[in-house]
Amino acid sequence: MKQQQIRALVAIADMGSIRSAAVELNTSQSALTRAMRELEESLGVELLQRSYRGVTFTPAGEALLKRARLIVATIERAKDEVQQIGGGRGAKVSIGVTPVVAATILADIYKGFHSRMPEAKLVLTEGLLTTIVPGLIEGALDFGIALASKESIPSELVFEPLCNVKTVVAGRAGHPLAHSNDWCELLDASWVLNMSLGSSSNSLLQWLEEEGLPRPKEVVQCTSPQVMLEMMRRTDLIGYAPGRYITDRFSGAGVEPFSVDKLPPENQLGIVKVRGVPLTPAAQYLQTMAQRLLGSDFSKELSDPNIV
Repeated sequence: MKQQQIRALVAIADMGSIRSAAVELNTSQSALTRAMRELEESLGVELLQRSYRGVTFTPAGEALLKRARLIVATIERAKDEVQQIGGGRGAKVSIGVTPVVAATILADIYKGFHSRMPEAKLVLTEGLLTTIVPGLIEGALDFGIALASKESIPSELVFEPLCNVKTVVAGRAGHPLAHSNDWCELLDASWVLNMSLGSSSNSLLQWLEEEGLPRPKEVVQCTSPQVMLEMMRRTDLIGYAPGRYITDRFSGAGVEPFSVDKLPPENQLGIVKVRGVPLTPAAQYLQTMAQRLLGSDFSKELSDPNIV
């Protein structure tokens, strides 16, 4: 496989057609078509399906595309790293962060990074592990900060735990069930939960099943942590989220953790990145800032047994 072929494959996926990709790459449509056929012949598989409707990827093409995106991103990062070492400007770091980090400690991570590298471009993506993993595998992210475990990530990635995170039941300040320690009573109420894969809510439902407890009687499904918090703040809906997210004076204003003491096991928060792919100096410094802040006072506050 040649670098030009890999770039062409990614361009076709991004632009949606061979014609548009050829314009993007400043080459002819026939040259791009020939490059793709040569790539298919060298691999012995069909990568693209061509029809009057355009171009689609075969399963083999989709598999190669994931690797191709990472290859292209790695080459660009290599250029970036060389420029940074040589004193060049234009450093760029892209990271994915879980909502509890985005709502609490991310601003402090940014301030420390910006004071050291004020001209670096920072791209932030908020999401759960299910959002961060594809971004890492395709090369769109340098690293992620997420709730995870070594068993929950693909073999291409590596997870470095930094601290434990206690997740709590919560609702609006003054909620009539705020001091209840009875799971049956709580589960008989109405809840708002993020049912996305990898969410704390899914972990809660699994734990309830293991404990022989029923699911909440009524669940309003919500994929946005911010919307979930607003629903908890303004209604009697009960939620389930990392304790620091609830006790933070900004993100958790008007919401309080409940008194229930029997809770699912703590989760691990840490750094997720591609195995064997070195970070650029700028990305490495940002990771160091995250490790320093998440591994000190933040981790103690997250795992504080007196949080509720």
